[in-house]
Amino acid sequence: MKDILRPLLELTVVFPGLLLAYFPVRSYLKQSPARLAAWAVPLLLGLCLGGGLLCYHFCLSTAFPLLLITLAAIFLYLKTLRVSLWKSGTIALAVCAVFACLNSLSRAVGAAITIRLQLPSDKPWFCFSACIFYNMVCWLTAAAAYYPATHTVRTMVEDENFAQTWYVFWVLPLVFILLNLFMIPRYQITLRTGRVLQVYIVMSIALLFLMFLFNAIFLLMANSLNRNARLQQENQFLSMQQQRYESLKAAIEEVRQARHDMRHQLNQISALAEAGDLDGLKAYLAKTVSRIPNLDMSFCENRAADSVVGYYCTLAKREGIPFRAKLDLPQALPVDEIDTCLVLSNLLENAFEASLRTAPARRQIRITAYVHAERLLLVEVENAFDGEVNEKSGVFRSSKRKENGIGIQSVQHIAEKTGGASTFTYQDGVFSAKVMLCG
Repeated sequence: MKDILRPLLELTVVFPGLLLAYFPVRSYLKQSPARLAAWAVPLLLGLCLGGGLLCYHFCLSTAFPLLLITLAAIFLYLKTLRVSLWKSGTIALAVCAVFACLNSLSRAVGAAITIRLQLPSDKPWFCFSACIFYNMVCWLTAAAAYYPATHTVRTMVEDENFAQTWYVFWVLPLVFILLNLFMIPRYQITLRTGRVLQVYIVMSIALLFLMFLFNAIFLLMANSLNRNARLQQENQFLSMQQQRYESLKAAIEEVRQARHDMRHQLNQISALAEAGDLDGLKAYLAKTVSRIPNLDMSFCENRAADSVVGYYCTLAKREGIPFRAKLDLPQALPVDEIDTCLVLSNLLENAFEASLRTAPARRQIRITAYVHAERLLLVEVENAFDGEVNEKSGVFRSSKRKENGIGIQSVQHIAEKTGGASTFTYQDGVFSAKVMLCG
């Protein structure tokens, strides 16, 4: 009976591995966890039972069936997530690297038990005790990694500032996987030769330790990069606030100058009225009204959002783009203020750049934002555009670079992160973005 369980136990480690891979991305599932488990667990269990029985019947190593089941689990993992391939693929590789190190360690433990108890090694599988150890250490590793996976790694997944990091991190787990595969002896008897087993145990533990060490260093570096990126964003918003402040100062100075000239203007109006020069009076009034500054100094009570909208309003007016804003945002927002500013700045940046490429007679930007039901922030931005919108399967391509548009992806990610939604439509020369953020 134990001989039948040995290959089965070697294959069932795919379950703690898949569970560990889902920890940091559980909010990106395309279906509920219960529904996913209802069909994925029986499917993988059937593959493990079939592969284990096949290996037992023909006395084959579990290496090839384990490879096929792992590939099937990775394919299932990638297809059940709403996250980029770089992120999900890198997480899958990292989990495989961890379990490859645990596999090497279990192989060393199995060889040591076999030598100590003088058990025969005529089967190409771990001994039963080593199989139990293998499964236990895999489940314990998954349990120990729960907190960092659902907090630190999850933060990395959710933050778009780590986009370039995911493009290079996959190399590290791939190296550890290859090293562990290279260490596997061709024949089990090799581990019983001289001091080979001692060296193998030391190398297995060293690789496992180094992998955890490198992962910890990477997480620390990633957190540092995240903090720096957040500081850059805050500095950008402070710069917008500074420019907004300068615009307000200029508008206030114009008002002060207009009030100073008011007495002289009233005297001139009085003189024209006494002389009965009606045409001259009309002309002078029209000229005076045209010199009164347009005091669109405040859009809403929230200073951060007001600064962002005011900044792009100034840019739009400088380029002669009609800009209409209707904001009803309180001083305290129900959602994160940085997320709100990122959504506003990304949408207005895209609208401004699209307007620059649009015929002057058709240019326009309209933004509406308000709080609904005390916990929802609704934002809508519309702008005219000329040309084509490059979209494929809901992914918008950048008009400036040959890659996906980062601004819209960032908005979509922020909306999903808060439990909200975002829609982007374009028809009759008008691009419309609607975003809902949940508090």
